[in-house]
Formats: sequence, C-alpha cells, structure tokens
Amino acid sequence: MLKCGIVGLPLCGKSTVFNVITGAGAEVKPYASGKTEPNRALVNVPDGRFDRLVEVFEPKKATPAVVEFVDLAGVTRSSGGSSGNSFLSFAAEADALVHVVRGFENKNLPDPSVDPVRDWRLVETELVYRDLGVIENRLSRLAAKKKTTPEEADEAALLKELQEHLLTERPLRERAMTPAQMKSISGFSFLTLKPEIVVFNLGEGVKMPETPPAFGDCGAISMFGALEMDLAELAPEEREEFTRGVTGLERSGRDRLIGEAYRLLGLVSFFTTGKDEVKAWTLRDGSTAKDAAGTIHSDLARGFIRAQVVSYEDFIKCGASIPACRDKGVLRLEGKEYVVRDGDMIEIRFNV
Repeated sequence: MLKCGIVGLPLCGKSTVFNVITGAGAEVKPYASGKTEPNRALVNVPDGRFDRLVEVFEPKKATPAVVEFVDLAGVTRSSGGSSGNSFLSFAAEADALVHVVRGFENKNLPDPSVDPVRDWRLVETELVYRDLGVIENRLSRLAAKKKTTPEEADEAALLKELQEHLLTERPLRERAMTPAQMKSISGFSFLTLKPEIVVFNLGEGVKMPETPPAFGDCGAISMFGALEMDLAELAPEEREEFTRGVTGLERSGRDRLIGEAYRLLGLVSFFTTGKDEVKAWTLRDGSTAKDAAGTIHSDLARGFIRAQVVSYEDFIKCGASIPACRDKGVLRLEGKEYVVRDGDMIEIRFNV
C-alpha cells in the first residue's frame, strides 16, 4: 500500500488539503492543537478501469487499490536543529511526501504575503536538518565503538559524504547513488531521499497559474483546497460539474495528486478478476509476473507456473469476454520473467 505523509508550514491549509484528498473530516484549526498522533486516512485510488471491471464481473467483493495519507503537524523553524520537529519521525514511514505550500494571503501570519518558493525552502531546510540529525547520531554511535567492521567503515564513509551533501542544503534525492548504496542506507528512512509532490494550495479567486512555481526536482500540482473541500459535500455528478466550471480542471485535486504520486514513484496497477472478487493491485514499474504473484500471496510466487495475461484494453475491445480474448489470441500465457504492464489482468497458475 502506498503511503504519503503531508507536510507544510503552519496555516498553509494542510488539513484542508487532507480533507479534500480523503474526505475524512479532519479537524481544521488555525493553530496546532498539541496532538502527538497525526490524522490518518485510507483513500481508494481512482481508476475507471477498475470501475468498469466491477460492472462486467459483478463480483461479491470489489477491492480497489488504496493510498494512506498521514496529515502531520505544521513544520516550524528550528534554527538549525531538528528537536522542534520531532513529529517528522511519522513521515519516515511514508513512501512519498506531499508538501503543501500556501497560495493565499493569511492575516494571522506575521508575513501574510504569498511567496510559495520561500515557504517551500523553509520546510525543505527542516527536512535537511532532520536527516542531518539522523546521520550525526549514527556517526556518533559508530565512533564510540572500539572496533568497527569493514561494512561499518564503509557505512561511515558514505554517511559522511551524505552529510557533506546535506550541509549544502540540498536534498539527498539530488545525489547520485548506486543501487548498493541505496540499499545500505534504506533503514535510515531519510526524508530528503523520498519523492516529493508539492501542492500549491490556492485561495478562492486566485488565478490558476499556467504552470506551478518551480520547486526543485519535485512534482507539483495546483489545488483550490478550501473550495474543493466545500465541493466535496456535493453529489459526485454535481461535484465534477462544479469542479470543471469553477476551477477549469477536468479532474479533482485528489485524483491529480494520486496520479502524480503514482508517476513519481513509478507505480503500475494490475487486476485480478472473477465472480468472487475484482481487485486492483499496485506494483513497481518493471516488476515481473512472479513479483505480481508474490504481491497477491507468497504461495503463488513460491509455486509459480505461468501467468494468464490480457491487457485491460484488449479485454474491452473483445467485448469484455475472456473467451473472445482467447479466440483472438490476446489472452497469453507468460513466464515468471514477464514484465507486468499497467492495466494487465492476471490470473496466476501455481502448484505448492
């Protein structure tokens, strides 16, 4: 399951964006309430292909892919230390960060002016400080050991290189690393190594920019947070109509954000179908049929024989009929090294 942690400065509209994305009714307050646990919610991944497959198979159970969103407390300036933002530890479990940046004036702030790049850099600096703190703690523990192994010596050398990079106030995702190096530091859950999506949260009446401001190497979308939260109370058909009419966008902020998260993380969806259940699954792009089998259940990967595969597009072209797909030669048997494509419908044949 994909997990996204939402970060941003206080009063940037984080909880409003959380509500737009999740419809979870998170409490929206002008100042932090002192909660230690963040708001969490599971959101179904919007996918018209899944909806169509449910219509075709009429299963007893329909299980869409889901994304978990975690709404963290507002990031505060720590003057070069990370102690003021200890809640960022919750973000360590996230696959990606959603960074909400204010695109509206707020008179409750010392500086109500709109400067998205300034605000974005403030939070990015805090994320850098947090990662520096993690490195410093680990290096201190290694230095205190009387004897280190060759692996620990290599680890310390790499961490010092990463430390030097972070001291230039640049995120770790901008530093080239080998697969072996990435694997060796995976346990640290560095925040600046995670893919990041910036949500430029616009106020009502603010003109949608043709392109969002430049936020480094991050993905970016614009969203009318407060407006879309109000529209969320409407029926789905009315909501879509008002979204197009008021914002000029065909897709809601939630749908665009989840789509951008999938793009940044290189994720694809495949489907298992039948009268009992239609289910959407998420895989890393480039994963094999055996990987897909293991995603469903470890026994399927262990006893993998073949995968019966047809693309969603071919299935629909063949009148949503598996026998017709077989007759036209688009229903295939693939081996364990077959690379799963986005939209594949897969049935695993196995023996354990």
